[in-house]
Amino acid sequence: MAVQRLLGEWGSYDQLTMRAVAKEVGIAAPSIYLHFTDKTDLVWAALGDRYRELAAAMAAEAEDASDVRPLDALRAQARAYCRFAMSNPGHYRLMFEVQQPTADPSRVAGHPALQVFDVLSAGLRSCSEAGFLLSAPVREAAQILWSGLHGMVSLQHSLYRDESSQGQILRLADGLVGSLVLDAPGSQSPASG
Repeated sequence: MAVQRLLGEWGSYDQLTMRAVAKEVGIAAPSIYLHFTDKTDLVWAALGDRYRELAAAMAAEAEDASDVRPLDALRAQARAYCRFAMSNPGHYRLMFEVQQPTADPSRVAGHPALQVFDVLSAGLRSCSEAGFLLSAPVREAAQILWSGLHGMVSLQHSLYRDESSQGQILRLADGLVGSLVLDAPGSQSPASG
């Protein structure tokens, strides 16, 4: 999409204008307002597919692991998040590392990135319902988990360039999940890998 290409080229939302996008796709500037109300709407629509793709990958991994235990499904979600970020560094940076247009706080509740938060929340809620103890309430634990995963990925993107460190980031993701979800009483924790 033209917006993603322009954002990738410029590395910032600041330079992006409705006029520049209209020019890029070959339409008159006023025509773009028939589809998008403002720059925020445009950017969120452009990146929406990528947020959906990430959330779907996380949900699919959790579904594949759900027949074992909810904790294993949550670990699978965290690993899927890291694998997506490492496999799609350019898109990941656009999604989470480049400041997006400021919006009315009431609009933030509709940001497409919240699909990721919802998947993590559901995984943590499943753990809680299965008797696992959480180190924080579900929504807070989801925010901590998401922030921790993002921090690990951002450091990986900034400091390490080789593929060999992906195994390390997956182990760190498992450790982060383990710090938030304590084993259920009486259960035996399998070795994470």
